[in-house]
Amino acid sequence: MLGLELSFIWAGIIAAAVLIYVILDGFDLGVGLLFPMTKDEGERNVMMNSVAPIWDGNETWLVLGGGGLFAVFPLAYAVVMPALYMPIILMLLGLIFRGVAFEYRWRTKRWKPLWDMAFFGGSLVASFCQGIALGALVQGIEIEGRAYAGGWWDWLTPFSILTGVAVTTGYALLGATWLNMKLEGRIQAHMRRLAWPLAVATLVFMGLVSLWTPFTDAVYFERWFAWPTALFSGIVPLLVALAAFGMLRGLQRRGDKQPFFCALALFVLGFIGIGISFYPHMVPPSLTIAEAAAPDESLMFALVGTLVLLPLILSYTAYAYWVFRGKIDPEEGYH
Repeated sequence: MLGLELSFIWAGIIAAAVLIYVILDGFDLGVGLLFPMTKDEGERNVMMNSVAPIWDGNETWLVLGGGGLFAVFPLAYAVVMPALYMPIILMLLGLIFRGVAFEYRWRTKRWKPLWDMAFFGGSLVASFCQGIALGALVQGIEIEGRAYAGGWWDWLTPFSILTGVAVTTGYALLGATWLNMKLEGRIQAHMRRLAWPLAVATLVFMGLVSLWTPFTDAVYFERWFAWPTALFSGIVPLLVALAAFGMLRGLQRRGDKQPFFCALALFVLGFIGIGISFYPHMVPPSLTIAEAAAPDESLMFALVGTLVLLPLILSYTAYAYWVFRGKIDPEEGYH
């Protein structure tokens, strides 16, 4: 009983880490996706300055989610990694190129356009591959004898491409609403204009993915439309509609914070929808949370350390955002 409880506690911790990564690094990646849509170098500088103090810390949550999966759900890790080698490797390469470009573009003039493209390209590859990996997980991973039994290209399907485009578009929306909140003047107005089509596209893609998901597996269809889970499946779209209304209303009224936080709410609600589809599986359609978990002793040992470190991570993350709150001064450089 204790082992069962620990495995579900850990599933909640990893899910929370992944969600925090998505909503924090999502707008960070979105800023990179919007780089080609700027008018001059000054705009690109101030866009990068808006995330410069926090982008490293945002990726802490990716390490926590991936490391936690390896430590406490080794069977799930052993199944997921062979199934998603290619998109995960490409995602990491995208993040590496993006991180290098972040540092190097400030130290050169001749090669600055190259690093600008690397920043955009790394953001695009990382965003798209995250969406591809999500779609591959949702559509299910073939398991036989507690090992991955699928092919090398099973992750590449029309559904996973759709989720890749959807996540990339959503991240661009987060980036546009973040810059609308943090910047002023011409660049703020430009990002607010860009947020409108991105908001509409994100909502359309959310609708398409939501309509397609129940038909990828009979288990999803039953969870979405059988009682009592149908109650939650009905509440989530209503909340999505409210968040969409708040976001569009905030853009119409030229609000600073409301569009960004409503866009974040869309991602949180989408994540909850995926959780409804997955539960109680760790790797759908056949590997449950309890089956994938490590021995009780390992779960407890790791939990003790996590309960010490997690408040520290949350504290310094919150402190960083508090210190760098408010609008960005265009005259301030990146140090």
